[in-house]
Amino acid sequence: MTVEMMADELSVELTPEQRETMILDHLPQVRLIARRIHERLPDHINIDDLISAGTLGLISAVDNYDSSQNVLLKTYAEYRIRGAILDSLRGLDFAPRQKRRQARQVEAAMAACEQRSGRPASEDEIATELNLSLEDYREWLVELEHVQIGEFDPSSPSPGTVLRRLADDHENLPSVVLERAELERLLGASIGNLPKVERTVLGLYYKEELNLREIAGIMDLHLSRISQLKSQAVLRLRATMQKRWPTGRGY
Repeated sequence: MTVEMMADELSVELTPEQRETMILDHLPQVRLIARRIHERLPDHINIDDLISAGTLGLISAVDNYDSSQNVLLKTYAEYRIRGAILDSLRGLDFAPRQKRRQARQVEAAMAACEQRSGRPASEDEIATELNLSLEDYREWLVELEHVQIGEFDPSSPSPGTVLRRLADDHENLPSVVLERAELERLLGASIGNLPKVERTVLGLYYKEELNLREIAGIMDLHLSRISQLKSQAVLRLRATMQKRWPTGRGY
């Protein structure tokens, strides 16, 4: 009996041997997803830890799969594997305190420049606001490459934190659905206002799930420049969302 035939019959309890076969047949999917996520993380994150978390997600997928929902087991497993890996990462602190401080300084500089000019600040303007040379500012951006939209000091919640907190047992409450829709609308509008090159980098990175090296090849730019643009775009979004989504809202 093939794996797909087993999946079609999951309404009937699997034997331990069938269950083990299905899990083993999908382990390459776990490794593939773990590798893709690992490419986007700091070097100190152990890929074996991601694979372990993803394997737990796979086991959960096999045990809870319902073929009557007309969703392939592979598709459902990918969702559970990715979710388990991301859940395992959420408690980790990717950015040292000094990097978080630098990120906040960049966000404040961006906000100050934008308030004066009424448009997204250029790199030269941000560097001047920070009393840095353009070269030093770009070095900061490379160092801040792993600062994500949702990584804020615990005392300074972010839109990314809001979205994660909304995804709980109460996510279908009308108030929660409306708040999430409003937050996503604001985030979409903020992305739309980014400079085109930064918007392109974010789209390739987050939507197409390409790594920085792949993006550099597509855009014919140096890898370090893609890293700078990605960091700048994320920090620009954080600064914008801090202003448009007050921290006292939704917590």
